[in-house]
Amino acid sequence: MMSSSSYEVVVVGAGQAGLAVGHFLRRQGRRFVILERAGHIVPAWRERWDSLTLFTARRYSALPGLPFPGDPDGYPTRDEVIAYLERYADAFELPIEPNSDVKELDRGDDGRFRLELDELTITADQVVVATGPFQNPYVPNHAERFARDVFQTHAVGYRRADEVPSGTVLVVGGGNTGFQIAKELSATHKVVLSVGSRQTPLPQRLLGRDLFWWLTKTRLLDKTIESRLGRKLSTRDTLIGSRPRELEKRYGVELKPRVVDADGHAVRFQDGSELQIGAVIWATGYRPDYSWIKHPIFDEGRPRHRRGVTDAPGLYFLGLAWQYTRGSALIGWVKDDAEFIAERIAETHGSKARPYARTPVGAGASAQARSTERD
Repeated sequence: MMSSSSYEVVVVGAGQAGLAVGHFLRRQGRRFVILERAGHIVPAWRERWDSLTLFTARRYSALPGLPFPGDPDGYPTRDEVIAYLERYADAFELPIEPNSDVKELDRGDDGRFRLELDELTITADQVVVATGPFQNPYVPNHAERFARDVFQTHAVGYRRADEVPSGTVLVVGGGNTGFQIAKELSATHKVVLSVGSRQTPLPQRLLGRDLFWWLTKTRLLDKTIESRLGRKLSTRDTLIGSRPRELEKRYGVELKPRVVDADGHAVRFQDGSELQIGAVIWATGYRPDYSWIKHPIFDEGRPRHRRGVTDAPGLYFLGLAWQYTRGSALIGWVKDDAEFIAERIAETHGSKARPYARTPVGAGASAQARSTERD
């Protein structure tokens, strides 16, 4: 339960971005709170499928101040990430308030921000919107034209293959999520993957080294959206550890172009071919939803900002895709933007940093235990 309704800083969202900036705010000695709409932290990770494995090794999957446990060259599972982030919140005693859905963010007559919750109004000098890129699951209109008995779910609702009815499954979406789900389903189902636009495939490992070792050594991850190369890279999606040819040859997945129409159990593709299917997994991404923010800082629904700093003094964004670099939305690199935002907050409030004692790493053991009790 919140002990106050007035803070120096309010962070909206207790995902990896919110936790990272919370680390720096705690180090500064700020009076702040992290509001999370869900009943638990990092809900986006909990909504991913059971067998998800990161494409960043553990050495590249940690937030500031706490190494990711285990083999640094191994790749953590979804549940490992959740347990680590729960442990992180405990270790740094971050002031997180779950079940705190912000309905509206505006500025009051006194110049302070007002955050309206169901039964509470919170005021703050500064606000960090750290709700991340996974907001509203997007499903194309074609979904409405399938028969009612066709099983359909967005990737956010997919958990494991045995929950999908037998028969031909269509996975729509040629990104990393679509490829990974298609691979898993191929062990038990006939799978067709619809790819709207080809992406650049990159190997998980190259010459015995992890891909992100190379990206770090060549400083490609440091290229900003303001550089010529960064602008070019930001328009290109990449497949990591997957290749279309491998998907066909090794996993037996049939590749199809973009879906253009559906009728009953039939789906038609851009090349004119048709297919009868019994299930569809929509790996079609997400759309942002900032309708609750009452400030004119958006272009076509996306915030105008420079490295998360908006034209509204004291209002920041964190964890956006390509907020500043390719790593801005990745768990192991969000710390760079988080520290930058925390420094901007300090410039406004004055540094007044005070030492704080970090809770021993072992204090997070209870969080690891809790992770095994989830539904």
